[in-house]
Amino acid sequence: MMKVAAIVPAYNERDRISAVLEALKAAQTVDEIIVVSDGSTDGTYELVARDPEIKAIHLDINCGKGRAMREGALNTDADVVLFLDADLVGLDGNKVDSLVAPVIENRADMAIGIFRNGRGITDLAQLIAPYISGQRSMRRDIFLAIPKIDDIRSGVETAITKHFRARRLRVERVSLHGCTHYMKEEKFGLARGFAARLKMYCEIGKILLDGREFKRLE
Repeated sequence: MMKVAAIVPAYNERDRISAVLEALKAAQTVDEIIVVSDGSTDGTYELVARDPEIKAIHLDINCGKGRAMREGALNTDADVVLFLDADLVGLDGNKVDSLVAPVIENRADMAIGIFRNGRGITDLAQLIAPYISGQRSMRRDIFLAIPKIDDIRSGVETAITKHFRARRLRVERVSLHGCTHYMKEEKFGLARGFAARLKMYCEIGKILLDGREFKRLE
């Protein structure tokens, strides 16, 4: 039997993370839940640290999603790691299990969750660019072998996808029906949200165009 650890990187998600954690607790395949508070200042860490079912890790400063994900993976001995965004809507235990299944059943080295019938704009974004999805299960040893993952922020999912393609590893897509997430404009307001979105797209574009860190794998 493979041990599965769910890792949720979170930056100021106190008001949204509880729904994700409840879905993880309802799942049959998850053995351990780890939340990495990436320099949160809104009480995210304090909220999850009170829950005895969760291993809470706090990074003193905001280091970026790649560092938070790696920190979570280093703090478990699980065979499989499941990464989920902290602001998901519509997730439940069955969907979590469906996302883990391809890896623990050895059908894939990584499974990517794709939103379907959740909200039009997020469905479309993942239909066009499935490599941006933050919902993924994968073998922990492969994830930890990805070079320079600590330095990557919003482009981390793109970097993971490039690594798997370069190694010609098996990837399976899993539809997450009824799932979506909060948009940046909803969390930060129109102006700040748009600026954050633009920054995210720039970081993703940089990873797409710059293959130097993956050259030795291709």
